[in-house]
Amino acid sequence: MSTTPPVPTTNPETEDTAPVKERKLTRLEKRAIATKGRLTSPWASLTAVILAILWTIPTVGLLVTSFRPEIDIRRSGWWTVIPGIFTGETEFTLDNYDQALYGGAGLSEVFINTFVITIPAVIIPITVALLAAYGFAWIDFPGRNLLFVAVFALQVVPIQVTLVPLLTNYNNWGMAGSFWAVWLSHSIFALPLAVFLLHNFMKDIPRSLVEAARVDGAGHVKIFFRVLFPLLVPAIAAFGIFQFLWVWNDLLVGLTFAAPEYRPLTVAVAELAGTRGGDWHILTAGAFISMIVPLIVFLLLQRYFVRGMLAGAVKG
Repeated sequence: MSTTPPVPTTNPETEDTAPVKERKLTRLEKRAIATKGRLTSPWASLTAVILAILWTIPTVGLLVTSFRPEIDIRRSGWWTVIPGIFTGETEFTLDNYDQALYGGAGLSEVFINTFVITIPAVIIPITVALLAAYGFAWIDFPGRNLLFVAVFALQVVPIQVTLVPLLTNYNNWGMAGSFWAVWLSHSIFALPLAVFLLHNFMKDIPRSLVEAARVDGAGHVKIFFRVLFPLLVPAIAAFGIFQFLWVWNDLLVGLTFAAPEYRPLTVAVAELAGTRGGDWHILTAGAFISMIVPLIVFLLLQRYFVRGMLAGAVKG
């Protein structure tokens, strides 16, 4: 009994007679091995460690200085703390934080203002962007692609260009200096990126799920809340982290649109640098207070942050 040998398929990329599937797997494996070798080489690991140390040194110095007494800060640098730990000469105190929060700086009230500004400034653009992204992704209407490109192009518009028109409108509407002015400004500036990220996540959802829901008689509202919304939780978390870090660390919007009684933490710390430039013990404590919350948020939710950075980077 004779058998006919399989006819080899020519791969146009390699111009050989090996099976296409087998040849593709071989190339992918070689690329994976080469990439893994480059990323796991001792030099790459050493470079990553050095960059991480250099990036962390200013934060460590700020943290150590914020716990040192005022006289020690003026007398020596923060790096002298290390040998002093072994000799018992190093002294730490919480007086700097007490003065920054409840003393003349009064950062405790401003700290609450920052939460009042940040939370609505995250919820409002997510709510609006979800509806807009659903329309761009699953509703066919004339000019949809052109309008989406126009919304995406708004990301290149500098914020400084919009300050005077927004201030004029807020004055006409009687909202100047209020929380609403800050919330709306942050929401306006965040919407182009929010629509882009959420649209990319929605387009990755299989169309068969939406079509099956339509066959069962579901409308747009039910499709959005019953089918798409549970799948969009990682995307919402990704953009929420982006927006939270942006609003919490923002200085320009708070300085421009917020009245003194509604100022955020960044504005208060900037004022400390101007009015208390010589009080380094209070300034360092206030600076670390302003960065502790976004640092915790990033460390706890960094996997969603990375996923948001890669949203739409790989398609197909």
